[in-house]
Amino acid sequence: MKKLARITSKGQVTVPHEIRRALGVGAGDKLLFEKDGSEVRVRPVRTKSPFEKYRGIGSPGIARGRKGVVRWVRELRGR
Repeated sequence: MKKLARITSKGQVTVPHEIRRALGVGAGDKLLFEKDGSEVRVRPVRTKSPFEKYRGIGSPGIARGRKGVVRWVRELRGR
């Protein structure tokens, strides 16, 4: 896929819609530019795990993180 973009006087580039969709990025996401010889690659920077939205799906009623699990175990044990 080839798409053309123009650089503004401030050095900004609008990433074409098809490229944003292919990269899976949206407003506020970060892109990493890597120079490899005479080529430049663009990759999305993933700060969150893609599995984050599924975390805790099998344990309803238990809060996230260590504190939530410890609290649940204490309640389970009657302390």
